Amino acid sequence: MHPAQESSLKQEQPLTHTTIRKPVSARQALSAQTSTHFAVDNAWSRIATLTDEQFGLEKMKAETTSRMVRRLSLAALITGMAASSFAAGMPRNEAQNSTPAIDLVRAAVANEVAAANDGSNKHMFRSRKETSQGSQTRLYVETREAMAGMTIAYDDRPLTAEQMQGEQNRLAGLVGDPEQLKHKHSQEQETTDRTLRIVKALPEAFLYEYMPDGDTANSTTPNPAKDAGQLVRLKFRPNPEYHPPSHVEQVLEGMQGILVIDRTCSRIATIDGTLFKQVGFGWGILGYLDKGGHFLVEQRQVEDGSWQISRMSLTFKGKILLFKSIAIKSDEAFSDFRPVPAGTTFTQGVEMLKAADAKLVQVKPEAMKAEGKSR
Repeated sequence: MHPAQESSLKQEQPLTHTTIRKPVSARQALSAQTSTHFAVDNAWSRIATLTDEQFGLEKMKAETTSRMVRRLSLAALITGMAASSFAAGMPRNEAQNSTPAIDLVRAAVANEVAAANDGSNKHMFRSRKETSQGSQTRLYVETREAMAGMTIAYDDRPLTAEQMQGEQNRLAGLVGDPEQLKHKHSQEQETTDRTLRIVKALPEAFLYEYMPDGDTANSTTPNPAKDAGQLVRLKFRPNPEYHPPSHVEQVLEGMQGILVIDRTCSRIATIDGTLFKQVGFGWGILGYLDKGGHFLVEQRQVEDGSWQISRMSLTFKGKILLFKSIAIKSDEAFSDFRPVPAGTTFTQGVEMLKAADAKLVQVKPEAMKAEGKSR
Protein backbone atom coordinates (compact mmCIF):
# COMPACT_ATOMS: atom_id res chain seq x y z
CA MET A 1 0.00 0.00 0.00
CA HIS A 2 2.81 2.93 0.70
CA PRO A 3 4.07 3.99 2.99
CA ALA A 4 6.40 4.31 3.64
CA GLN A 5 8.24 7.23 5.37
CA GLU A 6 12.03 11.86 6.11
CA SER A 7 11.63 9.31 8.79
CA SER A 8 15.41 10.41 8.83
CA LEU A 9 18.62 8.58 9.45
CA LYS A 10 18.27 10.30 12.75
CA GLN A 11 17.74 7.45 15.13
CA GLU A 12 14.36 7.58 16.65
CA GLN A 13 15.37 5.97 19.93
CA PRO A 14 13.95 2.49 20.29
CA LEU A 15 13.87 2.93 24.06
CA THR A 16 11.26 5.20 25.54
CA HIS A 17 11.38 8.87 26.33
CA THR A 18 13.93 10.39 24.04
CA THR A 19 13.67 14.09 23.34
CA ILE A 20 13.47 15.25 19.75
CA ARG A 21 13.76 18.95 20.33
CA LYS A 22 17.50 19.53 20.21
CA PRO A 23 18.86 20.76 16.87
CA VAL A 24 21.57 18.49 15.54
CA SER A 25 24.93 19.38 14.06
CA ALA A 26 25.87 19.02 10.41
CA ARG A 27 27.95 15.95 11.25
CA GLN A 28 24.82 14.33 12.67
CA ALA A 29 22.97 14.93 9.45
CA LEU A 30 23.01 11.34 8.39
CA SER A 31 21.50 10.23 11.65
CA ALA A 32 18.83 12.84 11.52
CA GLN A 33 17.81 12.36 7.96
CA THR A 34 16.20 8.95 7.43
CA SER A 35 13.16 8.25 9.56
CA THR A 36 10.16 7.99 7.30
CA HIS A 37 7.34 8.44 6.01
CA PHE A 38 5.69 5.32 6.40
CA ALA A 39 7.87 6.15 6.49
CA VAL A 40 8.13 7.04 6.54
CA ASP A 41 8.54 5.04 9.10
CA ASN A 42 5.98 3.14 6.82
CA ALA A 43 4.49 0.63 9.55
CA TRP A 44 5.71 -2.45 7.96
CA SER A 45 9.05 -0.74 7.81
CA ARG A 46 8.84 -0.01 11.52
CA ILE A 47 7.77 -3.56 12.29
CA ALA A 48 10.62 -4.84 10.17
CA THR A 49 13.02 -2.66 12.09
CA LEU A 50 11.55 -3.91 15.36
CA THR A 51 12.55 -7.43 14.38
CA ASP A 52 15.88 -6.50 12.86
CA GLU A 53 17.33 -3.14 13.78
CA GLN A 54 15.94 -2.88 17.31
CA PHE A 55 17.11 -6.34 18.15
CA GLY A 56 20.68 -5.41 17.54
CA LEU A 57 21.18 -6.84 14.10
CA GLU A 58 21.83 -3.41 12.67
CA LYS A 59 21.30 0.25 13.47
CA MET A 60 17.74 1.45 13.54
CA LYS A 61 16.93 3.74 10.68
CA ALA A 62 14.18 6.12 11.48
CA GLU A 63 13.69 7.52 8.06
CA THR A 64 13.03 5.29 5.10
CA THR A 65 11.85 5.91 1.65
CA SER A 66 9.36 3.08 1.74
CA ARG A 67 6.39 4.60 -0.02
CA MET A 68 3.91 1.94 1.30
CA VAL A 69 6.61 0.68 1.90
CA ARG A 70 5.34 4.06 2.33
CA ARG A 71 3.46 3.30 -0.77
CA LEU A 72 3.14 0.00 0.61
CA SER A 73 5.32 1.24 3.40
CA LEU A 74 1.65 -0.42 3.26
CA ALA A 75 2.55 -0.46 -0.32
CA ALA A 76 4.25 -3.43 -0.43
CA LEU A 77 2.01 -5.98 1.29
CA ILE A 78 2.23 -9.15 -1.04
CA THR A 79 2.71 -12.44 -3.06
CA GLY A 80 1.51 -15.76 -3.20
CA MET A 81 -0.54 -18.15 -1.10
CA ALA A 82 -2.13 -21.08 -2.85
CA ALA A 83 -5.88 -21.03 -3.03
CA SER A 84 -5.76 -24.65 -1.94
CA SER A 85 -4.93 -23.45 1.59
CA PHE A 86 -8.46 -22.17 1.76
CA ALA A 87 -10.25 -24.99 -0.01
CA ALA A 88 -10.99 -26.79 3.23
CA GLY A 89 -13.60 -25.15 5.34
CA MET A 90 -14.21 -21.99 3.32
CA PRO A 91 -16.52 -19.75 5.34
CA ARG A 92 -20.08 -19.48 4.10
CA ASN A 93 -19.67 -15.71 3.91
CA GLU A 94 -16.83 -16.11 1.41
CA ALA A 95 -18.90 -18.44 -0.71
CA GLN A 96 -21.27 -15.53 -1.23
CA ASN A 97 -18.46 -13.57 -2.92
CA SER A 98 -17.46 -14.50 -6.44
CA THR A 99 -13.76 -13.78 -5.84
CA PRO A 100 -11.84 -15.88 -3.29
CA ALA A 101 -10.32 -13.69 -0.58
CA ILE A 102 -6.80 -14.87 -1.37
CA ASP A 103 -7.17 -13.72 -4.98
CA LEU A 104 -8.06 -10.21 -3.81
CA VAL A 105 -5.00 -10.21 -1.56
CA ARG A 106 -2.70 -11.46 -4.29
CA ALA A 107 -3.89 -8.84 -6.78
CA ALA A 108 -3.63 -5.99 -4.27
CA VAL A 109 -0.22 -7.12 -3.12
CA ALA A 110 1.05 -7.33 -6.70
CA ASN A 111 -0.06 -3.73 -7.26
CA GLU A 112 1.59 -2.61 -4.03
CA VAL A 113 4.86 -4.22 -5.02
CA ALA A 114 4.72 -2.71 -8.50
CA ALA A 115 4.05 0.72 -7.00
CA ALA A 116 6.91 0.34 -4.51
CA ASN A 117 9.30 -0.51 -7.34
CA ASP A 118 8.18 2.41 -9.49
CA GLY A 119 10.45 5.35 -8.71
CA SER A 120 8.89 7.71 -11.24
CA ASN A 121 6.21 9.13 -8.93
CA LYS A 122 7.81 11.42 -6.38
CA HIS A 123 6.11 13.80 -3.96
CA MET A 124 6.51 16.51 -1.42
CA PHE A 125 4.37 15.96 1.66
CA ARG A 126 3.91 16.76 5.33
CA SER A 127 3.82 14.56 8.39
CA ARG A 128 2.76 15.10 11.97
CA LYS A 129 3.95 12.52 14.46
CA GLU A 130 2.64 12.37 18.01
CA THR A 131 4.31 10.43 20.84
CA SER A 132 4.26 10.59 24.64
CA GLN A 133 6.91 13.29 24.38
CA GLY A 134 4.81 15.60 22.20
CA SER A 135 4.39 16.15 18.48
CA GLN A 136 6.76 16.81 15.62
CA THR A 137 5.75 18.20 12.23
CA ARG A 138 8.00 17.68 9.23
CA LEU A 139 8.13 18.35 5.51
CA TYR A 140 9.56 15.78 3.10
CA VAL A 141 10.62 15.72 -0.54
CA GLU A 142 11.37 12.47 -2.35
CA THR A 143 14.43 12.93 -4.56
CA ARG A 144 16.39 10.66 -6.88
CA GLU A 145 19.22 10.43 -4.34
CA ALA A 146 17.47 10.15 -0.97
CA MET A 147 14.59 11.48 1.10
CA ALA A 148 15.01 15.13 2.10
CA GLY A 149 13.21 16.10 5.29
CA MET A 150 13.01 19.09 7.59
CA THR A 151 11.32 19.61 10.95
CA ILE A 152 9.10 22.70 10.96
CA ALA A 153 7.31 22.49 14.32
CA TYR A 154 7.39 20.90 17.77
CA ASP A 155 4.10 20.59 19.63
CA ASP A 156 2.51 22.58 16.79
CA ARG A 157 4.77 25.55 17.46
CA PRO A 158 7.20 26.84 14.79
CA LEU A 159 10.89 26.21 15.46
CA THR A 160 12.96 28.78 17.29
CA ALA A 161 15.74 30.55 15.40
CA GLU A 162 18.28 28.22 17.02
CA GLN A 163 16.32 25.09 16.12
CA MET A 164 15.84 26.23 12.55
CA GLN A 165 19.56 26.92 12.22
CA GLY A 166 20.21 23.39 13.40
CA GLU A 167 17.95 22.03 10.64
CA GLN A 168 19.67 24.21 8.05
CA ASN A 169 23.10 22.99 9.20
CA ARG A 170 22.00 19.36 9.11
CA LEU A 171 20.72 19.63 5.55
CA ALA A 172 23.78 21.60 4.44
CA GLY A 173 25.94 18.83 5.86
CA LEU A 174 24.21 16.26 3.66
CA VAL A 175 24.26 18.44 0.57
CA GLY A 176 27.98 19.03 1.01
CA ASP A 177 28.96 15.43 1.68
CA PRO A 178 28.28 13.03 -1.23
CA GLU A 179 29.50 10.05 0.80
CA GLN A 180 27.01 10.70 3.60
CA LEU A 181 24.25 11.14 1.07
CA LYS A 182 25.21 7.90 -0.66
CA HIS A 183 25.23 6.08 2.68
CA LYS A 184 21.83 7.53 3.54
CA HIS A 185 20.41 6.28 0.23
CA SER A 186 21.88 2.83 0.88
CA GLN A 187 20.27 2.63 4.32
CA GLU A 188 16.92 3.74 2.97
CA GLN A 189 17.10 1.08 0.27
CA GLU A 190 17.94 -1.61 2.82
CA THR A 191 14.91 -0.65 4.89
CA THR A 192 12.70 -0.66 1.81
CA ASP A 193 13.95 -4.09 0.80
CA ARG A 194 13.33 -5.44 4.29
CA THR A 195 9.83 -4.03 4.29
CA LEU A 196 9.06 -5.59 0.94
CA ARG A 197 10.16 -8.96 2.28
CA ILE A 198 7.50 -8.76 4.97
CA VAL A 199 4.91 -7.49 2.57
CA LYS A 200 5.59 -10.20 0.04
CA ALA A 201 5.16 -12.80 2.76
CA LEU A 202 1.60 -11.74 3.60
CA PRO A 203 -0.30 -14.02 1.23
CA GLU A 204 1.66 -17.01 2.48
CA ALA A 205 1.85 -16.00 6.12
CA PHE A 206 -1.89 -15.58 6.70
CA LEU A 207 -5.24 -17.17 6.01
CA TYR A 208 -7.95 -14.75 4.90
CA GLU A 209 -11.73 -14.74 5.02
CA TYR A 210 -14.43 -12.22 4.24
CA MET A 211 -15.92 -10.34 7.18
CA PRO A 212 -19.72 -10.16 7.43
CA ASP A 213 -21.15 -6.72 6.75
CA GLY A 214 -21.42 -4.78 9.97
CA ASP A 215 -18.85 -6.88 11.82
CA THR A 216 -16.59 -4.19 13.26
CA ALA A 217 -15.40 -5.99 16.40
CA ASN A 218 -11.91 -4.96 17.48
CA SER A 219 -11.39 -2.89 14.36
CA THR A 220 -11.04 0.76 13.42
CA THR A 221 -11.34 0.00 9.73
CA PRO A 222 -14.19 1.20 7.50
CA ASN A 223 -17.41 -0.72 7.08
CA PRO A 224 -17.89 -1.76 3.42
CA ALA A 225 -21.65 -1.30 3.75
CA LYS A 226 -20.94 2.42 4.05
CA ASP A 227 -18.65 2.47 1.04
CA ALA A 228 -20.97 1.12 -1.64
CA GLY A 229 -19.05 -2.14 -1.82
CA GLN A 230 -15.82 -0.45 -2.86
CA LEU A 231 -13.97 -1.50 0.30
CA VAL A 232 -13.72 -5.16 1.16
CA ARG A 233 -12.79 -6.19 4.70
CA LEU A 234 -10.93 -9.44 5.29
CA LYS A 235 -9.97 -11.07 8.57
CA PHE A 236 -6.50 -12.57 8.66
CA ARG A 237 -4.86 -15.04 11.01
CA PRO A 238 -1.54 -16.93 10.92
CA ASN A 239 -1.20 -19.76 8.44
CA PRO A 240 0.01 -22.78 10.48
CA GLU A 241 1.79 -24.09 7.38
CA TYR A 242 3.93 -20.95 7.05
CA HIS A 243 7.54 -21.10 8.22
CA PRO A 244 9.31 -17.69 8.37
CA PRO A 245 12.53 -17.82 6.31
CA SER A 246 14.26 -15.38 8.73
CA HIS A 247 13.78 -13.41 11.94
CA VAL A 248 12.44 -10.51 9.86
CA GLU A 249 9.21 -12.37 9.11
CA GLN A 250 8.87 -13.97 12.54
CA VAL A 251 6.59 -11.23 13.84
CA LEU A 252 3.91 -12.40 11.40
CA GLU A 253 3.47 -15.68 13.29
CA GLY A 254 1.85 -13.90 16.23
CA MET A 255 -0.29 -11.42 14.36
CA GLN A 256 -3.95 -11.32 13.42
CA GLY A 257 -6.31 -8.57 12.35
CA ILE A 258 -8.15 -6.99 9.44
CA LEU A 259 -7.08 -6.12 5.91
CA VAL A 260 -9.16 -3.66 3.89
CA ILE A 261 -8.84 -3.73 0.11
CA ASP A 262 -10.16 -1.16 -2.33
CA ARG A 263 -11.84 -3.48 -4.83
CA THR A 264 -12.02 -0.84 -7.57
CA CYS A 265 -8.32 0.03 -7.55
CA SER A 266 -7.12 -3.32 -6.20
CA ARG A 267 -5.02 -1.59 -3.56
CA ILE A 268 -4.64 -2.06 0.18
CA ALA A 269 -6.53 0.69 2.01
CA THR A 270 -5.92 -0.42 5.61
CA ILE A 271 -4.12 -3.04 7.58
CA ASP A 272 -4.96 -3.30 11.27
CA GLY A 273 -2.92 -5.91 13.13
CA THR A 274 -2.54 -7.05 16.74
CA LEU A 275 -0.09 -9.44 18.39
CA PHE A 276 -2.27 -12.10 20.01
CA LYS A 277 0.75 -13.71 21.66
CA GLN A 278 4.29 -12.85 22.67
CA VAL A 279 6.69 -13.08 19.73
CA GLY A 280 10.34 -13.94 20.34
CA PHE A 281 13.32 -13.41 18.05
CA GLY A 282 16.44 -15.56 17.78
CA TRP A 283 14.91 -18.28 19.95
CA GLY A 284 14.13 -15.58 22.50
CA ILE A 285 17.78 -14.66 22.91
CA LEU A 286 17.61 -11.44 20.91
CA GLY A 287 14.39 -10.36 22.57
CA TYR A 288 10.64 -10.38 22.20
CA LEU A 289 7.53 -8.26 21.63
CA ASP A 290 4.71 -8.49 24.16
CA LYS A 291 1.22 -9.73 23.45
CA GLY A 292 -1.16 -6.86 22.67
CA GLY A 293 1.19 -4.91 20.39
CA HIS A 294 -0.77 -3.11 17.68
CA PHE A 295 -0.23 -1.30 14.41
CA LEU A 296 -2.56 0.46 12.03
CA VAL A 297 -1.62 1.62 8.55
CA GLU A 298 -3.99 3.51 6.28
CA GLN A 299 -3.42 4.40 2.66
CA ARG A 300 -5.42 6.56 0.27
CA GLN A 301 -5.43 7.77 -3.29
CA VAL A 302 -4.14 11.34 -3.65
CA GLU A 303 -4.89 13.92 -6.32
CA ASP A 304 -2.41 12.66 -8.91
CA GLY A 305 -3.94 9.18 -8.73
CA SER A 306 -1.12 7.53 -6.78
CA TRP A 307 -1.66 5.80 -3.44
CA GLN A 308 0.15 7.12 -0.38
CA ILE A 309 0.17 6.26 3.31
CA SER A 310 -2.04 8.70 5.19
CA ARG A 311 -1.71 7.35 8.73
CA MET A 312 0.44 4.99 10.76
CA SER A 313 -0.13 4.11 14.40
CA LEU A 314 2.25 1.87 16.37
CA THR A 315 2.09 0.52 19.93
CA PHE A 316 4.63 -2.11 20.96
CA LYS A 317 6.38 -3.17 24.16
CA GLY A 318 9.00 -5.82 24.74
CA LYS A 319 12.63 -6.46 25.61
CA ILE A 320 15.95 -6.52 23.80
CA LEU A 321 18.44 -9.18 24.90
CA LEU A 322 15.94 -10.05 27.67
CA PHE A 323 16.83 -7.11 29.91
CA LYS A 324 16.49 -3.85 27.98
CA SER A 325 12.88 -2.71 27.78
CA ILE A 326 11.46 -1.12 24.66
CA ALA A 327 8.23 0.85 24.40
CA ILE A 328 7.02 2.40 21.15
CA LYS A 329 3.83 4.40 20.95
CA SER A 330 3.28 6.82 18.10
CA ASP A 331 0.60 8.08 15.75
CA GLU A 332 1.70 9.72 12.50
CA ALA A 333 -0.43 11.38 9.83
CA PHE A 334 0.71 12.24 6.29
CA SER A 335 -0.95 14.88 4.14
CA ASP A 336 -0.57 17.60 1.51
CA PHE A 337 0.94 15.34 -1.16
CA ARG A 338 2.18 17.28 -4.17
CA PRO A 339 4.00 15.81 -7.18
CA VAL A 340 7.62 16.82 -7.82
CA PRO A 341 9.69 16.09 -10.95
CA ALA A 342 11.10 12.57 -11.05
CA GLY A 343 14.61 13.93 -11.62
CA THR A 344 14.59 16.18 -8.53
CA THR A 345 18.03 16.20 -6.90
CA PHE A 346 18.62 16.23 -3.16
CA THR A 347 19.89 19.80 -3.36
CA GLN A 348 16.75 20.88 -5.22
CA GLY A 349 14.64 19.03 -2.66
CA VAL A 350 16.27 20.97 0.16
CA GLU A 351 15.49 24.25 -1.61
CA MET A 352 11.87 23.13 -1.99
CA LEU A 353 11.71 22.44 1.74
CA LYS A 354 13.06 25.87 2.58
CA ALA A 355 10.61 27.59 0.24
CA ALA A 356 7.65 25.62 1.60
CA ASP A 357 8.67 26.32 5.17
CA ALA A 358 8.77 30.05 4.46
CA LYS A 359 5.16 29.86 3.26
CA LEU A 360 4.05 27.73 6.20
CA VAL A 361 5.33 30.27 8.69
CA GLN A 362 2.01 32.02 8.15
CA VAL A 363 0.01 28.89 8.99
CA LYS A 364 -1.46 29.01 12.48
CA PRO A 365 -0.26 26.21 14.81
CA GLU A 366 -3.88 25.24 15.51
CA ALA A 367 -4.46 24.68 11.80
CA MET A 368 -1.41 22.42 11.56
CA LYS A 369 -2.58 20.39 14.52
CA ALA A 370 -6.15 20.13 13.23
CA GLU A 371 -4.98 18.82 9.85
CA GLY A 372 -2.74 16.21 11.45
CA LYS A 373 -5.49 14.90 13.72
CA SER A 374 -8.07 14.82 10.94
CA ARG A 375 -6.11 12.10 9.11
